[in-house]
Amino acid sequence: MGSQCKPCRVCRVKPRLLAVACGAVLLISPVWAHDFKLGDLRVDHPYATPTLPGLNTGAVYFRGIRNTGKFPDRLLSATTPVAARVEIHRMTMKADVMQMRAVPSLEIPAGLSVPMKHGSADGHHLMLLDLKAPLRDGERFPVTLTFERAGTREVMAWVQTPRTSGTGSKAAEHRHRH
Repeated sequence: MGSQCKPCRVCRVKPRLLAVACGAVLLISPVWAHDFKLGDLRVDHPYATPTLPGLNTGAVYFRGIRNTGKFPDRLLSATTPVAARVEIHRMTMKADVMQMRAVPSLEIPAGLSVPMKHGSADGHHLMLLDLKAPLRDGERFPVTLTFERAGTREVMAWVQTPRTSGTGSKAAEHRHRH
C-alpha cells in the first residue's frame, strides 16, 4: 500500500518511513485518502498531469474505477471548477499517433475494474477543456463524477508528474489527434 502512494506529501518526507506514514495517514484521516467510494463503485487514485506550457487543456486519470456490485454502471459526465468543461475521451494508438475521441459515457462492468491510467495506449481519461489556470505539480482540485446507477460523487484529483513507465521516451513522443 505505501509504495503506491505517490502524491501524499507525508510520504515524501522520509523515504524509509514511506510505508508507515502512508499506512497511518490513510487509516487515520480520510482527507489524505486517494480512493473514494460511491455505492458499489470505488474510484481509485484520481490524478491529473501538470499542464504543458502554452496549452489550456489537461487530463484526469484514475488508477481504476472498480465496480464491486452485481450490475453494470456507466460514468455519464464529469465537472470541475478548474475547467469550463470536461469530456470523457477514448484513446487509441494508431502507428505512432495517439487518437482521442469524446464518448458519451464509459461502461463500468459489474465485478470489474476499468483502468484510466496516463500513458495507456488504449483506454480512457477525462479531458479538461478551457482550463482557468495551468495545473501545477502538487496541487489538487475537485472533480464531480456522475454515474448512471451510483449517482454523483466529488473526488479530489492530485496534480502529479507521471512516473516513467520504463519504455523509454516513446510515450512522451506520441502525437495527439482529436
